[in-house]
Amino acid sequence: MRLGLSLGYQTAWSTPADHLALAQEADRLGYSVVWAAEAYGSDSPSMLAWMAGQTERIDIGSAVMQIPARTPAMTAMTAATIDALSGGRFRLGLGVSGPQVSEGWHGVRFGKPLARTREYVDIVKLAVARKEVAYDGEFYTLPLPDGPGKALRLGFHPPREHIPTYLAAVGPKNLELAGEIADGWLAVFYAPEFAAEQLAAVTAGRAKVGKELAGFDVVPSVPVVLGDDVAACAELVRWYAALYVGGMGSRQQNFYNQLATRMGYGDAAREVQELYLAKRQRDAAAAVPLEFIDRTSLLGPKERIAERMRQYAEAGVTTLSVTLFVADRDSGVQTLRTVAEALELSGVGE
Repeated sequence: MRLGLSLGYQTAWSTPADHLALAQEADRLGYSVVWAAEAYGSDSPSMLAWMAGQTERIDIGSAVMQIPARTPAMTAMTAATIDALSGGRFRLGLGVSGPQVSEGWHGVRFGKPLARTREYVDIVKLAVARKEVAYDGEFYTLPLPDGPGKALRLGFHPPREHIPTYLAAVGPKNLELAGEIADGWLAVFYAPEFAAEQLAAVTAGRAKVGKELAGFDVVPSVPVVLGDDVAACAELVRWYAALYVGGMGSRQQNFYNQLATRMGYGDAAREVQELYLAKRQRDAAAAVPLEFIDRTSLLGPKERIAERMRQYAEAGVTTLSVTLFVADRDSGVQTLRTVAEALELSGVGE
């Protein structure tokens, strides 16, 4: 199992300089990849291109670039460009986002996300491979049939004809699609105790194209908080868990709430959502079960985290990407070092 660093996106309490310092420390420590995210604030390609020029060995990954935000050809151009800038270190993580962001921010209908994702990835792969991009799908037709457009190919030679592609997936059908068309899966709220069902869906997708799970990168983003008191560590993760389980999406369509329900926390998930949507965020955070937080995070002293890493590795994780819940840059750097020590202590590192 390898280590990764999930930086997320820029917030009111982070700066690009902070994120760069953490990426550079992860690079020095031998982490395999650093991921940047986007929602409706900072975009991931800009952050990644900036970090690519100021790191040496670590891979640079989007977790994610939003599918509704760009045409597939634009995504291919961006991916190939960052891959060239970084010397072949880019990983393309894609996701459909959710109905609120897709339709409210990008003005793109959210319907049929699986079919749209399949077509999107098809076109991106064609373009990155410098093949002529001609496509006749339900959502994308290239070139348009009733105008002057013609089928084109990427106008420069990127370092690779295939850039590793990852899908952010939560539901069973999307997990199966990731196994079928992608090189890896970007997971959230991944608990070793509940991973078998999710990996079965990925494996089913791999089988559709004659492949096994071996060689497929399973990449959960896992909160990490160091300390002697596990319950106290969990308090720092509560607001994050409540936001996703309670506030992401609508009452009718919240993928993370549905995931928590499938994991066996249905009653708590409903309560968290009711409280969050009633604007009682503090109560919603308090209603998130400690067990749910503990099972989907790395909490406690180094030795406990090392033991938990062994469980993640046994549950199929190949790249464990940590999300730092820290007060400042210095404590973030120290956490990265302790996590690296924990991996060495666990005995499951590559």
